[in-house]
Amino acid sequence: MLVIRRDLVDAMVAHARRDHPDEACGVIAGPYGSDRPERFIEMENAERSPTFYRFDAAEQLKVWREMDANDEVPVVIYHSHTATEAYPSRTDISFAGEPDAHYVLVSTRDPIEHELRSYRIVDGVVTEEPVKIIES
Repeated sequence: MLVIRRDLVDAMVAHARRDHPDEACGVIAGPYGSDRPERFIEMENAERSPTFYRFDAAEQLKVWREMDANDEVPVVIYHSHTATEAYPSRTDISFAGEPDAHYVLVSTRDPIEHELRSYRIVDGVVTEEPVKIIES
């Protein structure tokens, strides 16, 4: 189960809405070993595409080094889908390289309501998990 603060959910949704019609992406870091998302890190979609996302390599290296220096890990890796449901695509699954991360998808296909779902993706196997949103 992903337990996440409402302000972090709001930040992901706001980023997804702002970048629409392109996919948005980023990370929420948390203390090593905690499985607790704490620090929101909005990243650039190097593809600038409505159907695909890719972290900019230089930015990803900087962010991962910063997490290492802070004894953090990527607890949540998020991105948006702009025209489809919040379910990982074949490309999303093939690029999922953090087996301990929660992969959160935000669908912005509806201009008013968003859909947010979380998955574990390990060795190509996708498992949806419940999301519990807490106030603080």
